[in-house]
Amino acid sequence: MTEANFVLAAQTRSEEGRRASRRMRRSGRIPAVVYGDGKPAQSISLDMFAAQKFLANEQVFSSVISLNLDGVQESVLIRDLQMHPYKAQILHVDFMRVHQGELVTLNVPIHLLNEHSAVGVKMGGGLLHRALTEVEIQAPVGNLPDAIEVDVAALQVGESIHLSDLQVPAGVVLTALKHGDDKEVVSIHAPHGPAADEAEGGAAAE
Repeated sequence: MTEANFVLAAQTRSEEGRRASRRMRRSGRIPAVVYGDGKPAQSISLDMFAAQKFLANEQVFSSVISLNLDGVQESVLIRDLQMHPYKAQILHVDFMRVHQGELVTLNVPIHLLNEHSAVGVKMGGGLLHRALTEVEIQAPVGNLPDAIEVDVAALQVGESIHLSDLQVPAGVVLTALKHGDDKEVVSIHAPHGPAADEAEGGAAAE
C-alpha cells in the first residue's frame, strides 16, 4: 500500500458526551475522533450508512485512509472500532493521523492459499487447523500490506507453519518474533473419530 486508496468523508462536531452521541446516532451519524501526529485530538462524525459500507471491507483496517474532514484531507489509520454488544451497529471509531514513512504497529489478516488442495488434506485426509487469523506487524506507512498470504499447498499431516516460516514484504516485521514468540499459524492434524477409523480400516484391508 503506497498511498491512501480509501477515502471517507467526515464532519467536525462540537457536542460530546453520551447523550450527544446517542442523539447523533439517532440522526444517522456515528461519533468518532481523530488524533496523533502532534496535533490536538478532534471530535468528528461519520455518516452511518457510508461508514458501515466502508468498514465492511477488511482492507481498510490495514490501509491508510484519506479522511476528508470538512474538505481537508488527513491520512489516518483505524485504531479502534466500538460495536454494539449484540446489534450490527457501529458505536464509535478512533482514527490516528499518520504520515508517509512513519513506523506504525497494527494487525493485518492472514489469508491462506490452497487450503482445500493442501497435500495433507486432499491426499492425507487430515484436518486443517488455523491457529491465527491475523498477525501484528510493524511497518512504515506507505509499505503496509493488506494481508499476509500463507501458501499451505505442500503442508502434510502432522506439519505446521509458524511465524518464522512466513514470507513478508521488505520492511515489514512480525512483532511477536521480536520477542521470541514464534507462534503457530496453521497446521494439519490427523483425523479423529469415525473418519479416522475408516481410514485405518481401509489401510488394514490393503
